[in-house]
Amino acid sequence: MTSAVAPAIALTIAGSEATGGAGAQADLKTFQELGVFGIANLTCIVSFNPQDNWNHRFVPVDQQVIADQLEATTAAYGAASGAPSVLDTVKIGMLGSPATISTVEKALTGGSFKHVVLDPVLICKGQEPGHALDTDQALKAQILPLATFVTPNHFEAESLSGLTITDEASLKAAAVRIHEISGAAVLAKGGVRLEGPDAVDVYYDGGTLEVLRAPKVGEVAVSGAGCSLAAAVTAELAKGATPLEAARTAKAFVTAGIKNRVASGAPFDALWQGGALS
Repeated sequence: MTSAVAPAIALTIAGSEATGGAGAQADLKTFQELGVFGIANLTCIVSFNPQDNWNHRFVPVDQQVIADQLEATTAAYGAASGAPSVLDTVKIGMLGSPATISTVEKALTGGSFKHVVLDPVLICKGQEPGHALDTDQALKAQILPLATFVTPNHFEAESLSGLTITDEASLKAAAVRIHEISGAAVLAKGGVRLEGPDAVDVYYDGGTLEVLRAPKVGEVAVSGAGCSLAAAVTAELAKGATPLEAARTAKAFVTAGIKNRVASGAPFDALWQGGALS
């Protein structure tokens, strides 16, 4: 009997989002749909508060517990593990505090990761503003320089680039600036926030600039779209795709998931990762 080929492996270091629409839950579902064995190491627990305008209730995971998760994962699948598929691709989602950022930075520096995909979550609704600012600054100083691929949304692209983004031209300029700052490939998301019939994202890697377009599906952002886009990029890189190929596949995957969104009692819909197969 021929043995099965071991699947590619990808890790997400992210928060748990209780309703299942975003965070590590969205990442794992995306990995599975794209044929990748997914691992999640949790940094925090986020529960929307229906009694307070659906803001985030944010509880950090203890630093030693985060370090323990990363240690176990690396020992099982890292470069020295002897595993048939080596873990060399990681997605970074919500970290949530400067302490967690330092813990993750240490793991990334010692983890022999070929691909580090950063979804630069700079805002957690409900966090105290000063703490949120400290976290943003720590993320830019400690994690962004380690990233090989960055997927900022409209707000995050403005924050990272220092530019105001109002149209496709300024989104392109922001993508170029973020690459210059980080050295990473960039997929800057205009999404539904820019005027026009299309959801426009810009890919730039220092050599290739490509605008990715898809007709807008409504005018309101869908929960989990950003997480799933970065997770799809991560999965494709883990399977050996080039960064540009990964960006194109991720855009198509998320567009299908938005078309097949899931409604609930919350005032927002969630992307369905299985939408691409429906």
